[in-house]
Formats: sequence, C-alpha cells, structure tokens
Amino acid sequence: MPVEWPQLELIRPQWLWLLPLLAALYLVYRRSLVDLPKRQLLASLLVRGLLFCLLALALAGLNLMIKTDSVFTVFVVDQSLSVDERGQAAAAQFVQRATESGGAEQFAILPFAAEPGDFAESTDALAAPQPEKQWRKATSLEDAIAVASAGIPPEFVPHIVLLCDGNETDGDVLSLLDGTGARISTVPLPVRDDPELQVTAVNVPGQVAEGEPFSVEVVVDANHDDVAVIEVFAGDFRVISETKQIATGENRFQFTQQVTQPTEFSARIRPPADTSDSDRPFRDSFLDNNIAAGLVFTTGQPKVLMIEGDPELAKPMQWAMKEEGIQLDVRPAVGMPDSLTELQEFEVLILSNVPATDLTAGQMDIIRSYVSELGGGFIMLGGDESFGLGGYYKTVVEEVLPVRGDFEKEKEKPGLGMVLIIDKSGSMGGQKIELAKEAARSAVDLLSDKDQIGVIAFDGAPFWVSKMLPGSQKGVVLDRIAGIEAGGGTALYPAMEEAFQALQSTTARLKHVIILTDGYSTPGDFDGITQEMTAARITVSTVGIGDADQAMLRKIADAGGGRYYFSSDASAIPQIFAKETITASKSAIKEEPFLPIMVRATSVLDGISMDDAPFLLGHVVTRPKATSEVILTTESGDPLLAWWRYGLGVSAAWTSDAKSRWAAEWLSWPGFNKFWAQVIRHAMRKSDDQGFELNVQRNGRRHWVTIDAINVDGRFLNDAKTELTLVGPDLKSTSVEVMQTAPGRYEAEIETPTPGAWHLQVTQSANGQQLGQRSRGIVVGYGDEYRLRPTNNTKLQSIATATGGKFQPQPEDVFVASPGESASRAVPLWPWLLTAALILLVCDVALRRVTMPHVFGSELHRSAPAIRS
Repeated sequence: MPVEWPQLELIRPQWLWLLPLLAALYLVYRRSLVDLPKRQLLASLLVRGLLFCLLALALAGLNLMIKTDSVFTVFVVDQSLSVDERGQAAAAQFVQRATESGGAEQFAILPFAAEPGDFAESTDALAAPQPEKQWRKATSLEDAIAVASAGIPPEFVPHIVLLCDGNETDGDVLSLLDGTGARISTVPLPVRDDPELQVTAVNVPGQVAEGEPFSVEVVVDANHDDVAVIEVFAGDFRVISETKQIATGENRFQFTQQVTQPTEFSARIRPPADTSDSDRPFRDSFLDNNIAAGLVFTTGQPKVLMIEGDPELAKPMQWAMKEEGIQLDVRPAVGMPDSLTELQEFEVLILSNVPATDLTAGQMDIIRSYVSELGGGFIMLGGDESFGLGGYYKTVVEEVLPVRGDFEKEKEKPGLGMVLIIDKSGSMGGQKIELAKEAARSAVDLLSDKDQIGVIAFDGAPFWVSKMLPGSQKGVVLDRIAGIEAGGGTALYPAMEEAFQALQSTTARLKHVIILTDGYSTPGDFDGITQEMTAARITVSTVGIGDADQAMLRKIADAGGGRYYFSSDASAIPQIFAKETITASKSAIKEEPFLPIMVRATSVLDGISMDDAPFLLGHVVTRPKATSEVILTTESGDPLLAWWRYGLGVSAAWTSDAKSRWAAEWLSWPGFNKFWAQVIRHAMRKSDDQGFELNVQRNGRRHWVTIDAINVDGRFLNDAKTELTLVGPDLKSTSVEVMQTAPGRYEAEIETPTPGAWHLQVTQSANGQQLGQRSRGIVVGYGDEYRLRPTNNTKLQSIATATGGKFQPQPEDVFVASPGESASRAVPLWPWLLTAALILLVCDVALRRVTMPHVFGSELHRSAPAIRS
C-alpha cells in the first residue's frame, strides 16, 4: 500500500524571497570577531539559519493540508410564484429535518426566484414573510446554483440540495453543471394547485395578403373545468366575445378574421356576466396571465402615410397617388402613430409642413427606428413649418434627413437682434431649467456672426446672463448660459423692460424677444411694454410650460406680433426655441419663382422631362449633408430634392411643397403624378419576398428565427449575407448574428426579456445586391412563472445524475459524503513555526553569550583578523 505523504501549501509564497538572505548570515559568521570556540559559532550559525527559515515560512503562510469528509450543504430553496404555500412548507420541513439530524455539520440556506437572495444560517429564514411579488415573478436556477457553489468554503465537501419545481424561466441550468464542482441533490416541490385559467398563446400567421381570411387561434389552459368569456381584440377594437366551456388541460379556439393592415390581435378571458349560477363557475387565482397577443403583417397595395398640417391641402396629392396605384392615407399631426406596430402598416411616411412641436419625443424616436432598423421610407416636404422652420434642428428627425437646417444666411439679409428671457424661479428647478438652457444653446447655435444675442434670466428680479454680444462670440454666450441656476420668485415685467432697452440700442434690422416661463408673474404693465416694443418694431413670442399664465402669455404674443406656444412636455422647449430663432431671422424661406435644375441623373426620374417642369414659387433653405445625393436644386444652388440611405431605409427631402402654396403650377403639370409616384416608390421599404421564407418559434423568453431561401432558379441560396435587426419595446435596436445551418437555411436565436412588441427586420444580399427583406413582429406577454406547468421531475433527475447527487434524497443523508469524496482542509502552521523560532532564539542567545568549551571544545574561531594592541 503506497504511503501518502502529507501535503503542504504556501498562501504567500512571495515571502520566500527572504531565504537568499541566508548568505548574509554566513558572511557575518566568516567575518565575526567573537572569541568563541569554532564549533560553538558554527552551531550558532545553524540555529540562526534555521530560525530565519522558520520566520520566512511563517510569513509565507505554510499550511498542512489534511483530508476531510466533512460536508457543507447549501439548501437552495425556490420561492418563486409557481411554488405556493404548500410547496414552501414542504421545503421548510425538509430543511428542518435535515439540519436536526446533521449534528454540528455546516450548512447555509439560499432562497431564490428571479435572482438569488441572501445566505441565511437559520431555518427561520424560510418562515419569514414572502419577498415582494416582483422578485418572485421569475425563476433562475442557473444563477442560484452558481451563487450557491461559490458560497461553499473550500475546506468542506460541497453539497447543494436544490428544492424547487424544476421549471426555470431564465437561463439554462444544465449548461452550468460541468463547472459547479459540487454534488447537487434535487428535491421536487409541488406546483400550485389553486384554481387557475390562463391564455397560453394567441397564434396568428406571420403574414397574410390584404383581405385574406385567416384564423386567430386562442389557446387556453386550465387545471379545472370552468366557464369563461373569450374576448379577441384587433388593435383597440373588440371583434369577438363568446362564452366557452373550458376543460381541464389545453383548450384551442379558432376565430376567422381579415385585416388590411398590420394588426396586433390580443385575447383575454373574463368571468361571464352572471357567475351566481353554480353551473357557471369562474375560479382563477392570477389575473396577470389572462391575456396574450400576436402580430400579423399584411401584403398588398403599397400604403403611404402623409402627416399634413392642413389635410385639406393634400387632396391633389392623394388623388394623384390613387391614379398611380398608391394608397395615400392623409392625417393631421394628431394622427401620427405612437407605436412601431401601427407605423409598420405603411411603406413610406411623409411629413408635410408639420412642426417638431406637434410631435412627441417618442414619436420622433419611432420615425428613426422605422427608417433605420425596419427599412421604412421617410420624406419631408417643405413649408413654413418644415425643416429648420419647424424646429427640427438637432432632433432625431433631422438626423434621419439628408439635409440640415442650420444654413448660412445670405449677406444681404438683415441681421437679427434677439433677447432670450428665461424664467429661473424655484419652480423651474431640475429638468426644466436644464432643458431651458439647452433651448437657449440651440437658439444661439443658429445665429450668424452678424446677428446679436442677449440672455436675461429672471426670478424676483432680472439678471443679465449675457449682455448683447455679436454671433461671432457664441462661445462666450454658451459658457454663460451654462451657469443659470433656478431659485427665487417670478417677476417678468422688469425683465421685459431690460430686453426692450437693450434692443432699442442695437443696429439690427430685425429685433425679437422670446419669453419662457412656467408660472404666474407678479403684476406689471404688460400691455404697455408690449405696445412699446411693437412700436419699436420688436416682435415678441412667448413659451409657456407647466402651470404658466397662458392667458397673459397669449395676449403678449398676439400684441407683440409673435407666436404663442404652450407645452406640458418640457422636452419640447429646445425645438420651440430653434423654430422661433429661424422664423425670426426671416432667412429660411425664399418665396420667389424658380425652375428645378437636375444636377445628378437618376433612374428614379426616368420618363419625366424635368425641362418641361413648371415654376415652383418657393422653398425652404437647407444644406445637404456630406454623403447625401442631391438630385434637383434651385437656381441659386439650394437643395430641392435630395435623398440618402439611412440604416436599412431611404430618407428624402423635398424643400418646396406639393400643394397650392408653392407648387400651384405643378398640380396641373402632366408629370406631377408620375414624378411623385416614382420618388415615393424609390423611398419605399423593399420587401421582395420571392424565394424568402421567415419563421419565428417561441421558447420562453427566447425565440428561434429560421430563414429558408432559394434563388431565381429554385435552388438553395447559400453563403448569402443575412442581417437580422431586432427592435425592442424601448426602440433600442440590436444586431443579431445569423448562421447558415443547412443548404438554404439560416438560423438565429434572439432574446426578448421584456414584455411588449418586438420587431424583426431580416435582409439578405449577395455580391452587393439585396435579394430579400422581410419584417416580423413578436408580442411578449406575461412571464412563464404564471404558466400552468407540472413539476419538472425530468430536469431535476438530470441535474442530480449529471453531478453525482441524488434525486429525492432522505433529509438524514444530506450531510453524508459520497464514497471517495473528500476535501483538503488547511491547518495553519505559523503558530508552531513561531514557537519553534522563539525556542531557537533563546538557544542562539545562549550560544552567543555563554562559552561552552566542554561541549564544543576549546579551539577558538580564528577566521577574523586579530586586533592589534
């Protein structure tokens, strides 16, 4: 039988660098002048060397490793919603019996649900009140096992006892088992047996032809027989309401529907109107799982959405597109979609003379996602509420456009003198004052060098943030704006007097004041000061937010020849200021006849003779962006028609209009219909579905995307560049890797962790040419924790088998090591080393101080030179 030698370890081996210093002890011995016997000095050298070695090993943390079969057990207890009070009681009873039979063995308790909780050292933790419901809405076995494994001290045999129903909603515990290093035993807990009904799924086809009948399948699961009303909604409209018998297990109900646009179908169950009859019961524990939804997309005649400031003026365009086979839906600004799902109905979005202040920040984000991530088309038409005049400067919409609104003003245009009056009272604190400063910066950025700008902040009294300075000193003004802080009362009248006096002394030909406030001012002669400003040809615009005195502000703006704005959303302030600055400068519009000039040939305008195009009567001045394509310009070289690719979509700008103000002569031009039809079709989302099939299958919070593609010859399409973009409910986009897994088949796995509508855009290309593009939608509803599922004994058995644990162990066995299991326990040796070193120190002192000729002889040490007298 082989001899097992004891194992040693050093926990701070860097201290072993002290050992080479033993050479210094030898040198001292060789040069010593101590007149002692040679053997005695040699013994002292050996004692000191051994003492030095003992101290070095003590500092290096020398430990003796001994084998132990002591077990440290972590009880990992599921406290998610799928385990009810009955299951929790069973878990607490098991842990109590195990710890009572385990003697002095070590253990810890780790509760978990969506994430691991805190370690506990007493079974009282399982009797504590249940944690908050949000924490219990998911189950992550993977995270719980990882934390439990890391929490076991290394000097014990690790054992994890997992008490749960085996159903996980997040992660994959089986993929983690190889790295745990611990034996895992599993104890199945019973799942809820409360009366429960749930809408498991709403199954709809991913895409149908416009008007094509299809089935909406509603899947309802129950753990008892019941009666319920099933309601199906198409968007916000209820289309089905029927009372159905629900049997124990899975129930499938089908309803035939037709749609003409992408639609979200949702289904919910509710109790019948009369539940007093015992033959018509309704017993349900959770309401969260009583609704589910699915998205269906449509194909058919291309549809375009035009958001028009005055919808009546868009009728000529609407008639023209109808002649060209394009369905144009014209709406006012209030009809702008609030969700990607609603906007997905259309191939192109057109904004015609709609200011940024009529759109929310969320709607502008939707436009960007629609174009960039989902390949939609976007066109902005000109007008006095478009581009820079509409307040789109530095917005996400301007980011999408191929032109920008911060144009250079012509030298012959009159200079602008402007004063910004900003309320800095206490009610303007927080986000309001920060947005006010951002708005002021936007206004300053848009001024030319020959303009003049001043900024007044007021509370109980006016304060000049920046005196009147030329636009060439923008940097100074911007720095001073950054220092504005909120606090104090609200006295507007003195600030208006200051602005009036300052503008009277300027030489600017255009003079303008913008007032921003969120409250009621102290009294003042506002009518008088406004009339004086008007007489001095100073215009005044007002902006009210929050609890502003709207009547007074409107009156000042009307009397001052300016414009009045009110917004309950402070985030709109920067767009209002940008719009006001460009409007006041009177340089963004050129209302004079011109003929379009083609500067870049394009196939988009094939068959249209631009030489025959009539005059346009005006346009908005813009500047093209670096990578945009300018197709048509005005006679002065300003962009008229420009476009570029933005992400997956096309964005275009037409700086004139398409109605009777500037395009009056174009409305009767024979080429009008064809021109706009071809421009719109160029911007349309490309959705060539020939040989391209997309399927999405759900697996918990993950979905598996499969793309099957063939070429025009009917053969599998291989090695195609396949791009998948995923847009979540928060409009954040993610690029997902797509792998080819078989001839013509491409697959990807996507994660959809949060509830809401998720949009997929898949594009395939080869040799630089786009082959196909397809959109899909996924609606993620309630979490899997609310689903009716039996205890997953199969998974629990797999966990135990893979790690050498037991399925359904006895409580008395959880502290017993398996045959051959052991751990190395470190026994620190530094106390023994220091004790030995202390004994050697005493011996060394004795050897150096006491001559011992009877022990070591009388021959003196003569290695050192003699000292002469």
